[in-house]
Amino acid sequence: MSGNIFLIPTTLGDSSIESVIPSEVCLLLKQIKHFIVEDVRTTRRYLKKVDKSINIDELTFYVLNKHTSAQQKASFLNAAKKGNHIGIVSEAGCPGVADPGAEMVSMAHQQNLRVIPLVGPSSILLSLMASGMNGQSFAFHGYIPIKSGDRAKAIKHLEGISIREKQTQIFIEAPYRNNHLLKDILSTCSPKTKVCVACDITLETEFIKTKTVAQWQGQLPELHKRPTIFLIQG
Repeated sequence: MSGNIFLIPTTLGDSSIESVIPSEVCLLLKQIKHFIVEDVRTTRRYLKKVDKSINIDELTFYVLNKHTSAQQKASFLNAAKKGNHIGIVSEAGCPGVADPGAEMVSMAHQQNLRVIPLVGPSSILLSLMASGMNGQSFAFHGYIPIKSGDRAKAIKHLEGISIREKQTQIFIEAPYRNNHLLKDILSTCSPKTKVCVACDITLETEFIKTKTVAQWQGQLPELHKRPTIFLIQG
């Protein structure tokens, strides 16, 4: 019998395990010996935080990142074919959502392996829940262009979609460019467009606020190097 592929949720930062990870997930982690991860060191640290009794030396880690070859990826699921459970661990939040783990999930389906998503924090969904924006129609776009001209066009384009489709538009930026992105949003969008800034979600420093572009002017939060989700709705 084949093993299962478990999609393992992680914390979104330095929050307590008890506050965001269900106890059933913690118990399951003690039983899994094979993990597909983005970063071995981060995953080791996370597993030890979940339960100090986990013997890291007994575990096998398969690294999945931009340097992983197609041949290596193809071998990662072999352990499941031999009856071993495999856990896929993202760097933060939910595997497979804005995450390279999605490729392994697709391969698992192709090989008729059972994929089991586990409950945990998703910064995308948590920010949408707290934004007050349309939760029935929304789109996540990941990163938008860096160059100012291209970025302004992208923001204006997303604002147009949100108006026509009445759809919430969600995107992110590298943490050290958050302040610049917020300023670009406010200088590009209509004064009536709603903008939600969701920062440090689930942490003690959590900041989530929705205002119109006009209301945000002159009252900008400090977002430098803080994980942030941006949402707009025209």
